[in-house]
Amino acid sequence: MFRNERDADGIITLTFDMPDRSQNVWNRDSLEALNAAIDTIAADAKCIGVVLTSGKKDFVAGADLKDLEAISQGGRSAEELYEGAGALSAVLRKLETCGKPFVAAINGTALGGGLELALACHYRIVADANRIKIGLPEATLGLLPGGGGTQRLPRMIGVQASLPLLLEGKQLRPQKALQAGVVDAVVRANELIAACKAWVETSPSAVQPWDIKGFKVPGGGLEDAAIANVFMVANAMFAAKTYGNYPAGKAILSCLFEGLRLDIDSGLRIESRYFVELLLNPVAGAMIRTMFMSLGDANKLKRRPEASKRPPTKVGIIGAGLMGAGIAYSTAKAGISVVLLDRDQAAADKGKAYVSSSEDRKIARKRNTEAKRDALLARIVTTADYADLAGCDLVVEAVFEDRAVKAKVTGLAEAVIGSDAVFGSNTSTLPISGLAQASVRPERFIGLHFFSPAERMPLVEVIVGDKTSDETLAWALDFVQAIGKTPIVVNDRRGFYTSRVFGTYITEGMVMLADGIKPALIENAGKRSGMPMPPLALADEVGLKLMYQVGVQTQADLGDDAPNNPSTPVLEALVMKADRGGKRTGAGFYDYGDDRRLWSGLGALYPVSAQQPTAPDLVERFLYTQALEAARCMDLGVLNAAEDADVGAIMGWGFAPYTGGPLSYIDGIGLQVFVDRADALARAHGPRFEPPGLLRTMAAEGRSFY
Repeated sequence: MFRNERDADGIITLTFDMPDRSQNVWNRDSLEALNAAIDTIAADAKCIGVVLTSGKKDFVAGADLKDLEAISQGGRSAEELYEGAGALSAVLRKLETCGKPFVAAINGTALGGGLELALACHYRIVADANRIKIGLPEATLGLLPGGGGTQRLPRMIGVQASLPLLLEGKQLRPQKALQAGVVDAVVRANELIAACKAWVETSPSAVQPWDIKGFKVPGGGLEDAAIANVFMVANAMFAAKTYGNYPAGKAILSCLFEGLRLDIDSGLRIESRYFVELLLNPVAGAMIRTMFMSLGDANKLKRRPEASKRPPTKVGIIGAGLMGAGIAYSTAKAGISVVLLDRDQAAADKGKAYVSSSEDRKIARKRNTEAKRDALLARIVTTADYADLAGCDLVVEAVFEDRAVKAKVTGLAEAVIGSDAVFGSNTSTLPISGLAQASVRPERFIGLHFFSPAERMPLVEVIVGDKTSDETLAWALDFVQAIGKTPIVVNDRRGFYTSRVFGTYITEGMVMLADGIKPALIENAGKRSGMPMPPLALADEVGLKLMYQVGVQTQADLGDDAPNNPSTPVLEALVMKADRGGKRTGAGFYDYGDDRRLWSGLGALYPVSAQQPTAPDLVERFLYTQALEAARCMDLGVLNAAEDADVGAIMGWGFAPYTGGPLSYIDGIGLQVFVDRADALARAHGPRFEPPGLLRTMAAEGRSFY
């Protein structure tokens, strides 16, 4: 696992290369192997120093999160966890104090425990490759760096400079890491090992700066008034931003505040204690499961039907507006040829110009080159002629949410594409089986719901129609994977999954408004719940007029069978009576001028009640209404897997990540407790809170989603 090769000059190249794995990770076996390698090196009198590198494309990926998930949900005691959690920290401390100078030859991405390994070395040189990322992302999984990251990084670069990497999980490219002081040098990839050996030949010290008497933290220690102020501001800002939903941030700040007052060994012990505290917190387990395990399974197409692999080589996009241009951008960026079609050449060219301007902004920020931009743009051919779609493996329509328009473009495209080509409809609400009626081959018709802006949003909702074949689903998933997006598979129902559940959050905010709850309280509770935007502001972003039109269309389609939407009267009052269509019109729940502020006229439309609920009450309603709708989707067969529900919720509309997703949220509360509380909310606020039959059955049987 660790190859030890000593050259004639006495320099050992120690290569970390785990067998039968694509990446190096930390687990019991790799830690034991490194520990043994250190013992061998320390006893080697001929060794003058060590170049530590990786036999994989990446340096070290970090901890084996499968092990961490099992630990966090395994019911082990704090004492047992502390003993295991300190293993990486202990081995890395042994490495930096074994008497031999170590230089990290960082040949690929070094995240989490990978960067912590590099920090324990006495010098760090990284290959100059833009694919390489360096950082400590543990906070994004509800954890903290448990291998000394909270102690070594601030001792290297200072408290203030380390906070974005520790609290936000910020990841740096090689040159940025050099500027930040996280690495000591950046060299060409083919010169990496030679540069590391050259450093060893300078006879460097094998003692870390923090092990030298009189060491002081760069930029000032905790006795410095400015640094003390940094802690106060950081703590206040983190609390204001997260509302206490993410315990990892508080634990990281505590590690720094307590550990940096002491020697490194005491600081490492403090870090291990806080690490165990987070492992015992359900937030970490839920986030690891969804944001790593389930997300990884989705990206690996775990639920792909058996069929030949067929990532497309040529994709047609019908509609060159913001959505179509964004899909074209993502596709061309993946190296796939694109035909971007619109009603006339000027409209199609406008979509390509959107891609070009986006690339120009990257060039201005030195994140791209003109050559790469030109190569990407060369892969996009604009046209108004449907004949140019010939030869496409896949065609995606991204035209208006209008059945007649979608039916027309379906027929025109199918007249020229091959019989095996897949036709995908980018729709957020219209049932796929209904749209497929315009197709002469509905088995090749599927829904591909992208999120705006399509070039940045990571999720694609893949909707299976009544007649969609397994082969078509498999090929559609191949496309989503090829362009670097995360797919979830849902079955065809109105609103599908994401739009349906996401809408309940906005609806609840409108119901609260109609019930006389202060608009500012509603919005603050929305932020406290962990949602990325408050509900009324989000409604403005989506468009009040659009939501009203969708409701009208649903009523026209379903008649008496249309679901009762309690937000309809509010939308009608804002759109039809007050002429406020949302942010795009400059007027919605908010006024949009020099700054955004709640519309003063809301009080006249919806007078504020004398009695106001507490913010936690409203937070509960926001989370319950979404979780209940997600459970209904499972009950109705819209979704086949709880993992897709949770990944789709967090990646699609930003459902409170600290919960792990709506179904993880239910599991965390407990099925019976959740059902009982939902019944109480239904009695107080209406039938939208009534639990579906699936939840009642699961509660009665003592089951959970995971």
